[in-house]
Amino acid sequence: MQNLVTLVLVLMPLFIGFVIPSHPYLSKVADKGLTYLVFVILTLIGIELSQVQGLGSQLGEIILYVAVLSVLTIGTGLLALMLFDRLRPWHAKKTAVKGQHHPVSIRGSLIQLSCVIVGFIIGHFLPTAYLPHDSTMTVMLMLLILLVGIGLKGSGITLKEVMLNKRGVEMSVVFTVAVLVGGLMFAMLFTNVSWTKGLALASGFGWYSLSAIVMTDAYGAIWGSVALFNDLIREFFALIFIPLVMRQYPTSAVGLGGATSLDFTLPVIQQSGGLIVVPLAISFGFIINIVSPVLMVVFSALG
Repeated sequence: MQNLVTLVLVLMPLFIGFVIPSHPYLSKVADKGLTYLVFVILTLIGIELSQVQGLGSQLGEIILYVAVLSVLTIGTGLLALMLFDRLRPWHAKKTAVKGQHHPVSIRGSLIQLSCVIVGFIIGHFLPTAYLPHDSTMTVMLMLLILLVGIGLKGSGITLKEVMLNKRGVEMSVVFTVAVLVGGLMFAMLFTNVSWTKGLALASGFGWYSLSAIVMTDAYGAIWGSVALFNDLIREFFALIFIPLVMRQYPTSAVGLGGATSLDFTLPVIQQSGGLIVVPLAISFGFIINIVSPVLMVVFSALG
């Protein structure tokens, strides 16, 4: 019953965000609010991490988990999409999408990492009575999903447009299956990781703020931090390697960012691949943003 409640808590705000009438001002507020909310969530995760007993002795294990999980999830997804590019070369049609030039840098990722560190420091000096309530993360999760739903609705993208992009749907399936295989491989390497936990950790697909909350709620702050840093590493990796991969493997380059292909890594995708790849990135990113929270909640609920 609790598993069903958790799934509803994730999907209900997303549905509400979709049914709220779209308005440019509301979309702008949701986008701005989402940016600040992510900073708050990462700070809260840092605070929770500071409360873990014997964290120093577990730091080596955390680094090992993050390193192995990152190599497996990023590697399987990239290799599968490169094979897909080879077997099914992409011949994109010209698009009428108007381009917007956005600066591309890792500054945003560094700020997000800083929020975790600041939260960790605050948590060490914060009196127990002032620590966040146990339900705080659940509330933050629901608000995060609500704002994402409003943002997706306000973007003007319809499910019909997304699903009509055959290449976007196909690469979403290939990417999802491949990354989940990486999660299973991770579970096989560590005896204390069940196959459901391996799949849940892999299902973040780069959505670090969401994966950190869900994994913290399901498995504790240690595994929440593993999910967070795993997905942040994907973001760093994508920003650096998308331009290098784009020329020979455009589909693979788009897929490198995972869930962030719809927002954070979209500028570098556009700059390195041109306007022609934007519809593919939007279709892929949209689908992954819908699939990721569902898979994380389902797999973490299974055990």
